[in-house]
Amino acid sequence: MDTQTVRTCTVMFADVAGSTRLYEQLGDILANSIISEVLELMLDSTKAYSGTVIKTIGDEVMCRFDNANDAANAAVHIQEKLQFGSIQGTYVSVKIGLHTGEAIQHLDGDIFGDTVNLAARLVGIAKGRQIILSKNTLNSLNPELSIKVRHLDWLQVKGKSEPISINELVWETAGVTQMVSFDALYDELKQELVLQCNGVNYSTDTNGKSVQLGRSEECDLVVGEELASRFHAKIRGNRGHFVLMDQSTNGTYVQSEDGNINYLRRDEVVLEGKGKISLGSQISGDNNPWWVSYQIKS
Repeated sequence: MDTQTVRTCTVMFADVAGSTRLYEQLGDILANSIISEVLELMLDSTKAYSGTVIKTIGDEVMCRFDNANDAANAAVHIQEKLQFGSIQGTYVSVKIGLHTGEAIQHLDGDIFGDTVNLAARLVGIAKGRQIILSKNTLNSLNPELSIKVRHLDWLQVKGKSEPISINELVWETAGVTQMVSFDALYDELKQELVLQCNGVNYSTDTNGKSVQLGRSEECDLVVGEELASRFHAKIRGNRGHFVLMDQSTNGTYVQSEDGNINYLRRDEVVLEGKGKISLGSQISGDNNPWWVSYQIKS
């Protein structure tokens, strides 16, 4: 077995956007020639900024950088080389994903682990001509580069308890649609969520951590309802709102202030105003001490 070491690095995936369409429109020979030329350009840019090419996978390259700034500069260099998009008379664009963290490196140089997987997810959501990077990478950039980064969205990733921040490194100097800072906007719209169950109060805001509801003592708010799952539902802040997500076997009932009841099973709903949440059992009759009352305050 190869010797394995753990190292901190920035992983870059760069992928030719729309390659399937190129093969369909141009035929195998010409499309392959064009993609090969783009791959060579990406490899040259990686090496020019002290990166290591780990592998090429079809129309995609996977690279490793010891320094996040080198990775970002290599990504910008690739996009600038393709700024006018014409390779052999054909429009071509590249999408790039960057993530910084610890990775397992084998003796042969190949790397594995969560950092690699997340970088692959980021290139998967990028569009042609975009450089998408994680908050980890953003935090590792020097001011000259970080000032060019804008927050785009939040992404819920399997295996991660909290959504991750999705950011774009804006490399074009003109013709780019200006975007407001969503982080600043959401701060202005920040709301407070107040929960109460069986005499216990819990509060958080839209910038706070997710709130776990269920029978387990590990939950943020413990609900002793017999039909509740150990980890039954979660409430998280999302874009200035609170979203309740059912994770249970028996489902979740949400009654809004107007009396309407919404039943969720492996689904989610935006909470508004005030109301009641019941884990596993229907809302009817007299008050149940294990119903969770909620109120959202601006």
